[in-house]
Amino acid sequence: MKKRNRQMNLFYIPAVALMALFVVYPFFRAILISFCKWNGYSENIRFVGLDNYIYMMTDRKFWNAFGNTLLYGFGSTFLQNVFGLAFALLVNSRFKGNKIVRTVVYMPIMISSLIMGYIMYYFLVFDNGVLNDIIGWFGKEPQNWLGNPVVGRVAITLINSWQYVGNSMIIYLAGLQNIPQMYYEAATIDGAGKWASFKRITMPLLVPSISSAVILNLIGGLKLYDLVVSLTNGGPGYTTHSVMSYISNQYFTQEKAGYSAAIGIFIFLFIVLVSAIGNHYFAGKEVDM
Repeated sequence: MKKRNRQMNLFYIPAVALMALFVVYPFFRAILISFCKWNGYSENIRFVGLDNYIYMMTDRKFWNAFGNTLLYGFGSTFLQNVFGLAFALLVNSRFKGNKIVRTVVYMPIMISSLIMGYIMYYFLVFDNGVLNDIIGWFGKEPQNWLGNPVVGRVAITLINSWQYVGNSMIIYLAGLQNIPQMYYEAATIDGAGKWASFKRITMPLLVPSISSAVILNLIGGLKLYDLVVSLTNGGPGYTTHSVMSYISNQYFTQEKAGYSAAIGIFIFLFIVLVSAIGNHYFAGKEVDM
């Protein structure tokens, strides 16, 4: 048996090797680069200690991107979970067209976020944009939607929420179908209404699903990149950048590889911290069936 187990362990080697090559090594390499001044391609790398981290603390463009990231992360998470739960409750009931609703809600996930951003760009762009064409039919002047930072931030948050709400729906639907029906039958016998059953039975027993959906959506929102790049590219100016798109800008456009690595380490630690706090909070809310 021990020999068989040792042989089975050999199958872990390719996965561990790939993980070490594409995750562990780049991570520690990024930590090293974050203490250096480097343009990203030359052999001239100079150690500067904590200078990149100190500069990050005073970089207004970075803090603007960080504020946007909080909006994209927490705003999208809120919307995805509220509407994901609503759709899950809807499709969990039996009605004609149930499967069609599931498919329509889930379909946007099948499109790359980069492609989704480009699709929505042609809805919101000033020249010949779909939205401007529609308001033009009513005699209204075209608007430079993506030239407005507020509209850009709201559009990114809403589009990201809409694209991934189906993921939350599936998670909540699985949780709803795992709740024993006898609990609701007992509540009905005791005279509890639908709202009381939802509050006292559904929500407490959905905590594991809520935990999974919230943490996954939050991580996805906090590392949002491709939708920002394809929809606004961080503009106008730097007003709609997320931290991830700002890292790309600093590395490839500004040629500040060391500084972008420092930002990457910061946002990595922030996401780990937020995830740990979220997991700890929801772990204390779980109840046994």
